[in-house]
Amino acid sequence: MDSTTAKSSGIVLANLGDLLPDLESVYKDIHAHPELSMQETRTAGIAADRLRAAGYEVTTGVGKTGVVGLLRNGKGPEVMLRADMDALPVQEATGLPYASKVTTTDSTGKAVPVMHACGHDMHVTWLIGAATVLAKARDAWKGTLMPVFQPAEETAAGAQAMIDDGLFQRFPKPDVVLGQHVMSLPAGIIAGRAGATTSAADSLQIRLFGRGAHGSMPEASIDPVVMAAATVMRLQTIVSREVAANEAAVLTIGVLQAGTKENVIPDEAIIKLNVRTFDEGVRKRMLAAIERIVNAEAAASGAPRKPEITTLDRYSLVTNNPEATKRVGEAFRQHFPADRVQETKPTTASEDFGSFGSEWGAPSVFWFVGGIDPDMYAKAKKDGRMGEIPTNHNPRFAPVIHPTLETGVEALVVGSQAWLSA
Repeated sequence: MDSTTAKSSGIVLANLGDLLPDLESVYKDIHAHPELSMQETRTAGIAADRLRAAGYEVTTGVGKTGVVGLLRNGKGPEVMLRADMDALPVQEATGLPYASKVTTTDSTGKAVPVMHACGHDMHVTWLIGAATVLAKARDAWKGTLMPVFQPAEETAAGAQAMIDDGLFQRFPKPDVVLGQHVMSLPAGIIAGRAGATTSAADSLQIRLFGRGAHGSMPEASIDPVVMAAATVMRLQTIVSREVAANEAAVLTIGVLQAGTKENVIPDEAIIKLNVRTFDEGVRKRMLAAIERIVNAEAAASGAPRKPEITTLDRYSLVTNNPEATKRVGEAFRQHFPADRVQETKPTTASEDFGSFGSEWGAPSVFWFVGGIDPDMYAKAKKDGRMGEIPTNHNPRFAPVIHPTLETGVEALVVGSQAWLSA
């Protein structure tokens, strides 16, 4: 990042201070009105209205609820900035005055509470802020800016839905795709790396079949509860006994369901699990081992039918382009104090952000922005109580608004200006 780029970022961000009170109001409003995946109509409307007010060409309904803005500002590079919009079926426990009280119906028809437990409300606000200040300072940059508000990141469906809805054909191919995520790091910190950044993830449902009977007559049954229990325990040996110590992998059983009454042996059991990997070879071995163990345990139990294994969702590995990452990192280090820009290790969290760059054939960079009160973080670290800090997806997760809000806006602007500066 040369002095011209640094100067242009400063010109753009000169408007940020005046905008912060409004952005804080936007953030609190979105936080209090979360929407589940592919239901983000209100949030999308806010994003679209803000883009139109700033002078962008706006297309709505891309991939059902996605929003794409275009601001053409002379000849120059094209930069895509992405924010995800959806919330989670979580009951909020933050105690904040703007906490969500929303309940809604999920895709299966079940009534669920809804909360922005992953920080996507902050992501939307960041992108609204960056798009607004860049539009207000067009003399400081040249090129085309494309803010993209994406639905359904939490179900790994949103990025692909936008792609399937013609994103690549309807809009200009960017020279770079940039994105960021609030994480449980100290607020004000920016962390990134070249190469693998977030893991690949596979979520599976396993349906095990048995034969029901009265609880007093287990000899008449083929007990799917015992089958499921044995399967769960054996699946844990994949990482501990089939994956090398220098290969990273995680296997988590998140759902184990069977039966409705204590004295009735049911006909079937359901297991839902999640696998995280950083290497395609490890991923294939993990999935093959799951299938082998599930089928073998069913056969050992004398199951009347082979288990059904269904893929629920799939996240690809997010890999940051080395050259683009270096360019963004240099820009960050020119703008932020040295102690606020850090190198991170790959995280086992997963994202569908990578689909935009990999399928469009454009370099992409994804980084993390801290959202935890720095004093709280420092005390927890000193006391060895880091596990008590709420992580993403926790009912108590809520980024401190400042300096998280301004840091994220600045990061998007500075990253963009690494390409767009006049």
